[in-house]
Amino acid sequence: MRVGDIEGVELDRLHALSLSVGWPHRAEDWQFLRDVGQGFVVLDEIGRVQGSAMWFEHGADFATVGMVITSPRLQALGAAQWLMKRILDKVGRRDLRLNATRAARRLYLSLEFLPERTVYQCQGIARAQTISGSTETRGDIRTLDARDIPSVIALDAMGFGVRRAALVEKLFAHSAGYGLFKGDTLNAFALCRPFGRGHVVGPVVAESDADAVAIVRPHVADHSGSFLRVDTHMDHGEFAGFLSHSGMPVFDTVLTMSMGKRLSDFAVDGAVAPMTYALASQTLG
Repeated sequence: MRVGDIEGVELDRLHALSLSVGWPHRAEDWQFLRDVGQGFVVLDEIGRVQGSAMWFEHGADFATVGMVITSPRLQALGAAQWLMKRILDKVGRRDLRLNATRAARRLYLSLEFLPERTVYQCQGIARAQTISGSTETRGDIRTLDARDIPSVIALDAMGFGVRRAALVEKLFAHSAGYGLFKGDTLNAFALCRPFGRGHVVGPVVAESDADAVAIVRPHVADHSGSFLRVDTHMDHGEFAGFLSHSGMPVFDTVLTMSMGKRLSDFAVDGAVAPMTYALASQTLG
């Protein structure tokens, strides 16, 4: 076995790796991740990819970790821990965040990551529904365009806790978006892009369940009858109920974990503050 830079590997070989463990990533999804992050691969004697791990830096103090995959051949040999230690050497003293599958939690606990919140992977065939529940919308909903990128970056930073300008710009280029405006001020937004079996909605940032529902509902209508996915920390309330009633029940869960600052350390002070209602993806956070 030898280690290599993820940039030097053909996409079809990375795609074969994710397929081998049942992950839905297309070759195009791998390319997007390579465009916004860095990573390692483990190659066998004939150049097959047997493992991967990536990290995504946001400034000098923070990074997320994802796409930590080892083939069934290597899972019992400690390859994932070896890859993670290489990443930890690269990221330096940055605070880290990741989303761990059940199988990987013991590994991350051994590396001193701490549990935070469950992520609910909600997915299915989307269906538009008649408006029910809270119908009050605090502003006007319209499609987002390039002029809105600075406002989206600022709102995402408030919800996520870290400014992710480069990532948001890249997501924007691949996504359709809706925003909730009060006058000229962006109060909530939701992006939606192709991913895996269909489309994924995220990130979604809003101040309330009602606002989050209001900006995700148009995406559900746009993709009614096709596969749609939302990854969220919300397990109850209007937003969670809306996802289930829109054809996206909980399919699986992962666990957000952190090293360094905890999620609460990134929280914005104030009685009403923007929250991340849906992740960009489990890999990106």
